[in-house]
Amino acid sequence: MESGDFYGLETRIWQNEQVRLEFLAQAGPRIVRLSLAGSPDNLLAEVPEFTLTSAHGLYYIRGGHRLWHGPETADRTYIPDNDGLTIEETSSGFHLIQPTELPTGIRKSIEVEPGSDIPTVTLHHHLRNDNLWPVQLAPWAITQMRLGGVGILPQQVGPLDAGGFLPNRQFALWPYSQIQDPRLHLGDDFILVETEPTAAPFKIGCLNRQGWLAYLWRDVLFVKRFRPQPDQPHVDMGCNAEIYVNDQFLELETLAPWQTIEPGETITYTESWELYGDVPQAQPVKEVVTKFLRLGI
Repeated sequence: MESGDFYGLETRIWQNEQVRLEFLAQAGPRIVRLSLAGSPDNLLAEVPEFTLTSAHGLYYIRGGHRLWHGPETADRTYIPDNDGLTIEETSSGFHLIQPTELPTGIRKSIEVEPGSDIPTVTLHHHLRNDNLWPVQLAPWAITQMRLGGVGILPQQVGPLDAGGFLPNRQFALWPYSQIQDPRLHLGDDFILVETEPTAAPFKIGCLNRQGWLAYLWRDVLFVKRFRPQPDQPHVDMGCNAEIYVNDQFLELETLAPWQTIEPGETITYTESWELYGDVPQAQPVKEVVTKFLRLGI
């Protein structure tokens, strides 16, 4: 792998004929750039100066893809990850391993497996409990997309019970979210979240039974897939998929169920990414999703 630079931070670059990935070499684990092979456009947001404050110091968001564990609190979530990363090359990709977080006793790592024939990437997110006691948490995979596109959150279509008497969908809003936000578009098939460079923060989440969410930027469709577990408990009022947007980026977030990790145990949460190029920009979102994902919606 060749070396690169992300605003003064050393990176490593992995690429094949399908995709190009760039990740921090000493901090994180963070994937900071993602593009289709041959394209100069990074689909991920780059926000090197964006920080969050906690008792542990400044947490640099930076942009790109990261691994957290919920529920979100400043003391639990915003623990700096600026150094100590270990990189292991594997037969199918690479493994980014963070030192154990001293405040939580949790060690994060991301094992990355780019596809060889089509533009796909599989990410295995590992959380290991190095404490002497059990810890409850929810694995939380967050991908920050650059502005200029639209986030796509699929909705349940059709009843969940034989008679159609019970509710079939729900969503959650955060305290700073305004239901009249002009970027929010509620539809029966999808919830769409647009981006604006001068808008206030907004976040929406739901229990996503479809197992995917996406971002359409210009002529590229980026898709995150995961395994929904609707019968298991989840944080954030039962959400397993969320979209957050502000004036610098849009986040596609997926969450595994709320669970207990025993001392010495490692749990794994897997996402798969898909990239589709040459998407006709004049087509409605439903036609784009149906054509490129073959979901039959």
